[in-house]
Amino acid sequence: QVQLVESGGGLVQAGGSLRLSCVASGRTFSSAAMGWFRQAPGKAREFVAAISWGTGDTRYATPVKGRFTISRDYAKNTVYLQMNSLKPEDTAVYYCAAGYYSIVERGYSYWGQGTQVTVSS
Repeated sequence: QVQLVESGGGLVQAGGSLRLSCVASGRTFSSAAMGWFRQAPGKAREFVAAISWGTGDTRYATPVKGRFTISRDYAKNTVYLQMNSLKPEDTAVYYCAAGYYSIVERGYSYWGQGTQVTVSS
């Protein structure tokens, strides 16, 4: 079993930066990858970024490519999402997930509670 706890969300002005963290505990070796998804009010949850736990290989959604960076600290069982040049359309609840290396929601078995990111104009 894997437990995930996100942190780092908050309110930031457009153009600013935030770094989200996701700490995994339990049988973390059972998951091949970690991913970040986000959901804005009235919209479906969408893929943001993913990283292979073992190799560090990454994937990004087009709207965040070049602005967001996903990384992991293997020793700390922690995955980060560095968000730069934030835009109001990035406002959403961000969720950390663990599963296999995928861009689709069904690929992930474990989910964190979510953390709110709000970007003001």
